[in-house]
Amino acid sequence: MEQIKITIGSRGSDLALWQAYHIKDRLLALGSEVEIKIFKTQGDKIQHLSLDKLEGKGFFTKELEDALLANEIDLAVHSHKDLPTVSPSGLVIAAVSEREDPSELILIRKEAYDGTLEFSFKKNAIIGTSSARRKAQLLSFRKDVEIKDIRGNVPTRIQKLREGQFDAILLAKAGVSRLALDLSDLIVYEVNPKKIVPAPAQGVLALQIRESDQNLAEFLKGIHQTDVQDCIGIERKLLNLFEGGCHMPLGAYAIFENNTYKLWVSKAEEANEIPQRLYIESTTAEGMAERALEILNTNPLKEKNIFISRNTNEVSFLKTSLETANAVLTGISGIQTKTIVLPKQDYSEAQIIFFNSKNAVQHFFKQAPVLSNEVKYAAFGPGTEKAIYQQGVEVDFSGKSSDPMQVAAQFLSKFADGKRIIFPKAVQSLQSVSSILSRHHFVEQVDVYETSSVENVELPNADVYVFTSPSNVTAFSSSLININTKVVAIGPSTAEALTLKGIKVHAVSERADDIGLLDAITSVVLNS
Repeated sequence: MEQIKITIGSRGSDLALWQAYHIKDRLLALGSEVEIKIFKTQGDKIQHLSLDKLEGKGFFTKELEDALLANEIDLAVHSHKDLPTVSPSGLVIAAVSEREDPSELILIRKEAYDGTLEFSFKKNAIIGTSSARRKAQLLSFRKDVEIKDIRGNVPTRIQKLREGQFDAILLAKAGVSRLALDLSDLIVYEVNPKKIVPAPAQGVLALQIRESDQNLAEFLKGIHQTDVQDCIGIERKLLNLFEGGCHMPLGAYAIFENNTYKLWVSKAEEANEIPQRLYIESTTAEGMAERALEILNTNPLKEKNIFISRNTNEVSFLKTSLETANAVLTGISGIQTKTIVLPKQDYSEAQIIFFNSKNAVQHFFKQAPVLSNEVKYAAFGPGTEKAIYQQGVEVDFSGKSSDPMQVAAQFLSKFADGKRIIFPKAVQSLQSVSSILSRHHFVEQVDVYETSSVENVELPNADVYVFTSPSNVTAFSSSLININTKVVAIGPSTAEALTLKGIKVHAVSERADDIGLLDAITSVVLNS
């Protein structure tokens, strides 16, 4: 067979060239002959418009597409999120790459770091991003920040941060990872894509060719990722359905896991509005985007009464999101806590202090135990992590699941065996994580507080009941019998406590934070 010759068209930025050479290497491995031709696009020339006016509108792709149609090149390599959802006549996307991590990175100047606050940048920080999608989602967590547009390629934006024009900036992790940049002088905060939902097809490269070039289309099957195409097909279909909303701040992220398609969506009308959030599951990708559109348009959470077994006096993402959806949130904690005095002993030999709750953090540190300056701190999840930071110390590990077994596995993958670990905890609390870690480390459990039920506490009427701890399940035992609607548990331990009380659990939060709880609440409402 005659060797196939391919001319790749690319933009000239460092990132675009990395992408072009990455595809070149893949094609060379298949036995082709490849050269790269560089073009400057309208998006490269226009620096006064924000990115939401450019991404997905062809500003970064038209010149490459014109070159394809004019037979100047054979293949255009695009960042898939930059492409309009409908290809120009005569062109097709013949293949897509593997998906780089689609998460967002927040890069923070060290002078602007504050680990006690969401995303770890200081109060009233100046944040650089030109993406309406990022702006809307960021403001749903941090209303105090000032957001300013930032343009330029990735190194240029990072340099503007270093110069002090911003306190922090948001970038796609994929771009930063591909360039292998030195960020040692900055704080790097990685955001879960279920928390700030990425742009449709973020992290994926699109390989565009002429529709008539069937030989090349067949050749590119050697690097095409079908599983990636299935997931981003859902995301881009949803973008296509919303195309009438000119520059809508839309995030969409789909994965295929345990034989199920899972889709997270964030959608606002304007960058300064709190977005609607949605999480749905399906056994098939077909029709999933259309279903998401219908749900977003009908707002199933509207006027639903949601109960949660914790106080809701403070502003939180869950409270803000439910209020945006015109749902009613009522929060009552059924428990109260009391400090237990620490045994008089030397804790300075402890190498790691592992906290599984905010209460454990507060009751441990208020007693000012003597600890080594080298001690490390571990948190079960994001809420506990924030409570540790509020004590003025760094967190070395934070679990990424509400399942104790998964958190234990994550911890064991980070720390070598044989560490001396202290577990501050409540009296009679479940010891799932510590029992697993004790097989590999020297574990000491220390009671630092006890819980008791608040007298005469009763459950209000609600459409969805959310329980946040086994202790709260016990506190509300007398009125659990009256529950005849949907029930959500924050994690497996709480779900088990409810089941033992004879209560059917309709959903268990995947994450022990507000994102996980909102996803679980939405799913049970949709299945009502």
